[in-house]
Order: sequence, then structure tokens, then C-alpha cells
Amino acid sequence: MYEWLVQNAWILWLSLFLLLAVIEMLTLDLYFILMSAGALAAAIAFLLGAPFWLQIVVFSVVAIAMTIFVRPVAIAHLRKGPREQRTNIDRLIGHSAVVVSPVSADGGLVKIGGDTWTARIRTGELLPVGQDVEVAAIEGATAIVVLRGTSASPDSSATAAGH
Repeated sequence: MYEWLVQNAWILWLSLFLLLAVIEMLTLDLYFILMSAGALAAAIAFLLGAPFWLQIVVFSVVAIAMTIFVRPVAIAHLRKGPREQRTNIDRLIGHSAVVVSPVSADGGLVKIGGDTWTARIRTGELLPVGQDVEVAAIEGATAIVVLRGTSASPDSSATAAGH
């Protein structure tokens, strides 16, 4: 068995490379992809005629070196920008929208940017078609809207109360 493994070590390294890459896709920790780079380096060492013990050393050294030197740089690059930076649908909060189908507490439709969203208003009002509103929150696939100038921030409510 050992002799077969030594003669066909490329199968071991390629399988380990693929297995670690799949595990990385599931975990997204940036550990397993770096270890898979070690397996790929060991496969290259096999192709260059290195003995099996040296392939294991190459795998270990490359995996550890990648984890120590590449992972911190990759993590820093992925987390670049302010921590509180909003992404995806959270960016819509605070955007203006236009009512395209009357909006009540039960539902309606608004156009945000160029997209039509289902919407609700938390008060008992009925917002008519064409009314300018502001997105206060996103709950699932529904935009919670308020009349422009009545958002939850203290400055805008003080401004609205002053008029």
C-alpha cells in the first residue's frame, strides 16, 4: 500500500487539493484554501521527482507559510473600509422612493432607484400614488417607508416639527 501511495502520490495531493478547496468554499475562513495551495505545491514536487517525505515537507512548509504570511494580508484586504459600511439592501435605508401603488400598513408598491418594491407604512396613513417617501427600514423583501422629513433621526423630526 505504501509503495502504491509513493508511486501515485499525485492522486493524493490532487485529491487533498480539491477536498480542501471544497471545504474552503463551505467555510470561507481562508485557512483551507491556503492549505490546498500546499497540496498543489506537493503535487508539483511529485512531478519534479521529489521523494514522498520531501513532498510532505513541501506541503507543510507551504501551508504554514501561506497561513502566516498570506492570510493576514488577505483578511485585511477583505475587511478594507469602515466596519459600519452598509452593503446590499441596507444601503437603501434613507433613500427616497415614489409610491406607485397606494401604500398602507397592509402593503403597497414603491419605486426605489429603478426597482419596484413592496412597501408598508407603520402608521395608519394611506399614501397616494406619486407621494415622495423615504425608506426607513427593510424587512425581508418589504421596504418600510415614511413621509419625507419624518425619518427616525432626531434632527429631521425636529425640523419637521418646526414647520
